[in-house]
Amino acid sequence: MRKIVLIAFMLMHLNSFTQELFVFTEPASNMPAKSLGLRDMNGFFLEKDGKLNYHNMPELMWGINKEWMVHAQGFISNRQDGGFETEGGSVYAKYRFFSKDALKKHFRMALYGRYSFNKADIHQQEIETMGHNSGYEAGFIATQLLHKVAISSSISYERALDNKPNYKFPSTESNSAMNYTLSAGKLMLPKVYTSYKQVNMNLMLEFIGQRLNDNQKSFLDIAPSVQFIFNSQARVDIGYRRQLYSTMDRTAPNGIVLKFEYLLFNVFR
Repeated sequence: MRKIVLIAFMLMHLNSFTQELFVFTEPASNMPAKSLGLRDMNGFFLEKDGKLNYHNMPELMWGINKEWMVHAQGFISNRQDGGFETEGGSVYAKYRFFSKDALKKHFRMALYGRYSFNKADIHQQEIETMGHNSGYEAGFIATQLLHKVAISSSISYERALDNKPNYKFPSTESNSAMNYTLSAGKLMLPKVYTSYKQVNMNLMLEFIGQRLNDNQKSFLDIAPSVQFIFNSQARVDIGYRRQLYSTMDRTAPNGIVLKFEYLLFNVFR
């Protein structure tokens, strides 16, 4: 009986959340309540000098209830001296405060925050607390689902701190920024949903931008991606991020992201 209830739950909700699992951004929706998620993000970015910059970011996610979820993430990279080194980590929390649901569509809004610590050198004007800078970010997300299409947008304030113990943030650079994103995803397969065991394929296109508050320098990236979901639990993402324009110094803006994720349902009772 318990298995039947779990399958029914996934059948009812699969079309609601598979199109909202964006590769480069988070939607306003949360992961299922009382569940745990294991995620590993791999970023392969080419620096201006031709060196391949690799970042690995393992992540543990907890769906506390339908309103709250939290993430804990680590930062590992080969950027410092060519060998792999643990550079820091972050804690992320999201609170979904509004939800309007209807048949095959819904609209949701959420607030989120991130705090990160990082000991790597500060090497670019772009502020990025997910893997590069110590600091914090606070923002707002809105997501609209219309049958097989999801559209999501966010805006956030981000502030960089010193990368302790050795690197102070340069006093000549802007230490805060406004971030903005626009993401769209569409469920391509299956055409007709009959079982939670069917492979789901989503195509996505995301725009990611930032403007520094002090000197008004900015950038805008485009990021197409494809996503596969297996048995409603396992997920594989392949995305490519490309700079459209930039007036700030960025060491490695273009690259490929490969993500693996697995959900464990009803871990907490």
